Amino acid sequence: MIHQISDKEFHTISDFIHDEAGIILGENKKQLVINRLQKRLRFYELDNFSDYFKLVFNKKNKQEKQILVDHLTTNETSFFREPAHFDFLQHVLLNELNHSHPRVWSGACSSGEEVYSIAMLLAEKYPYSFWEVIGSDICQRVLEQAKRGCYLLSKMTPVETELLHKYFLKGFSSQEGRVLVGNDLKKHVSFSMINLTKPLPKLGVFDFIFLRNVLIYFSSQHKRLVIERVVGALKKGGYLFVGHSESLYGISDKLKMVKPSIFVRL
Repeated sequence: MIHQISDKEFHTISDFIHDEAGIILGENKKQLVINRLQKRLRFYELDNFSDYFKLVFNKKNKQEKQILVDHLTTNETSFFREPAHFDFLQHVLLNELNHSHPRVWSGACSSGEEVYSIAMLLAEKYPYSFWEVIGSDICQRVLEQAKRGCYLLSKMTPVETELLHKYFLKGFSSQEGRVLVGNDLKKHVSFSMINLTKPLPKLGVFDFIFLRNVLIYFSSQHKRLVIERVVGALKKGGYLFVGHSESLYGISDKLKMVKPSIFVRL
């Protein structure tokens, strides 16, 4: 059975996800909402979205509210996605950074491919130093994937063969066709659930922040708020990376563009 969603029900869910995560769901996203929430209605044997929302918004049901957020957030990622950013990061590590203990924050890390891509570059440059990469996301489900660090071998083609052999363990038997991130990277990496539209926890300051392909889902108000908070966690002279399709024009006077989608903190 395919459930339909009324205009009123759709506005209820779009208002909720905007208030909760700053994400805008336009009218063209109705079918997406229906497709992603069908399983939850079937799980609870419900006939309509109104009954599901009553269940979700019950104050005692925080777990289902998180599941709802997980289902409505987009988590598209890959290793070394948008490679020009990693080329720039590598250049800065080799030529500009004047200390050997860099801290990096991946602010919308999804299932962890971005975090481990960054970690490989840091491990190559600083094999005997303490460095740190923090990955965060609003979706608990993908964070659990990131913590496991287990990926299909078929998805590893962007990773150079030498790095793949050096930093990943090949699966056998029931894990055939998969690889697992090794401890040389995992010991430097941590993950936590962070809602960028809410006050940030105490994270310290970072040399680099990756905030890619997430601002496009925010309203202008939330975009300004998020950038203000994120910039507050970036060292002066540190770099912020956003997606190639994202613009920070007129959003912050504390950032200067050094290349398209790459900004330095003034």
